[in-house]
Amino acid sequence: MGQDVEAREFSREDRTLYRVKVRRCLDVFARMLSERDFSFEHTHVGIEIEFNLVDEHGDPALTNAEALDAIADPDFQTELGLFNVEINVAPARIEGAGLDTLQAALRDDLNSAQEKAAGIGSHLLMIGILPTLQEGHFSRDAISANPRYHLLSEQILAARGEDIEIVIDGVDRLDTTADTIIPEAACTSTQLHLQVEPDDFAPMWNAAQAIAGVQVAIGANSPFLLGRQLWHETRIALFEQATDTRSEELKTQGVRPRVFFGERWITSVFDLFEENVRYFPALLPIVDEEDPVVELEEGRIPTLSELRLHNGTVYRWNRPIYDIANGRPHLRIENRLLPAGPTVADTMANAALFYGLVRVLGTSDRPVWSQLSFRAAEDNFHQAARAGIDTEIYWPGVGAVSVRELVLRRLLPLAHTGLEQMGVDTAVRDRLLGIIEQRCITGRNGATWLIDELGHQLGSTGDRSAAMRATTQAYEAHMHGGDPVHTWPTRA
Repeated sequence: MGQDVEAREFSREDRTLYRVKVRRCLDVFARMLSERDFSFEHTHVGIEIEFNLVDEHGDPALTNAEALDAIADPDFQTELGLFNVEINVAPARIEGAGLDTLQAALRDDLNSAQEKAAGIGSHLLMIGILPTLQEGHFSRDAISANPRYHLLSEQILAARGEDIEIVIDGVDRLDTTADTIIPEAACTSTQLHLQVEPDDFAPMWNAAQAIAGVQVAIGANSPFLLGRQLWHETRIALFEQATDTRSEELKTQGVRPRVFFGERWITSVFDLFEENVRYFPALLPIVDEEDPVVELEEGRIPTLSELRLHNGTVYRWNRPIYDIANGRPHLRIENRLLPAGPTVADTMANAALFYGLVRVLGTSDRPVWSQLSFRAAEDNFHQAARAGIDTEIYWPGVGAVSVRELVLRRLLPLAHTGLEQMGVDTAVRDRLLGIIEQRCITGRNGATWLIDELGHQLGSTGDRSAAMRATTQAYEAHMHGGDPVHTWPTRA
């Protein structure tokens, strides 16, 4: 969940100074877009994945500190919940066999971490929401020790002025409350990073928004929460509610949510950072000593610490990233809407679909978003989260269409073209996009497998808690086996 910060209390003066500083950073960012070189020769991509930790029974293991000590790899970091860890895989060039390089690194890191964590009785599970989570795990005691998480929780609850209410209607209904943001820890995601130049950022981001519903439908892997069957990708609703700073009255007034799909197609990356500053008050008003104007005018690259920290507390499903690498500024799209899992192979297939479609749609002479309302894109996104791989969405030139049919007939050929334009080897794109094709043909993704497996386990045991544990353990075995989810046996 972003940069580390120290424990502290914030004064009214802190907030005033921060507002001034973050606006100063925004002005400098605008200048940098026209004055500094953000170009690059080779497109780099990267992946972050959040994992659950489970014990030998498939129940949550609140052991991330001990697991990280055992893993002893700086690529693995703490996350919000004591039952979470995250891996940041080193970026790779996408051309050639770059996606294979990324996959091999992820697979090796996961195998090594799993072996070490198992020594303390913890196992890494790559899944959108852990089926065995219970109400008791949503307590203050389950928040990781990092002060950032406690500060965020305190600030979100203070802004809201009341406990967080989680209400999700699916096959079952969930209605619960929490006095911290710990329910957000249930949402374990895959975050895909794509390096983009400033002139290309707006069309690429618009393309990412346009395909968000397709991504969620094909990649859904989170059907259960607290013993209930809810949406196929329940993470979407849970994350939106678990970090919501708005009271009911503020919602009625139209105040924007902190988890933000957006509200319009953009013309520049600057639009997104400007919206962040204009619409969202600071959650962590920490002021850095650096003067970005001085840094820029003296020929150095400003870190824009306040702008970056503020951006990290606005949870866009496609988030803009400003960063510095090798002494040069660069921009990335961080695609945050996919769940973790089911396997490394599935994760890389999801990545290939995203990178290929964003590339080809983002360079189209007649862009898809010129024919698609922003509201329709958002409606597609939430409908796909509810219904998963069998949902229907609206697509320009087609109308209402099954996601499976849309992907098979139209989007997979486009994704192949996009990856080809990025220089990805034929064998790599055929293998990865072939996984997406088979998901669509079989109708089998993580969510459908989990739902069917739970049905079988319930028929065997009649006990829902026992069935959730058995389902989790079966999923864990297949996940570490590594075969894509469409090949997993079903016993429903």
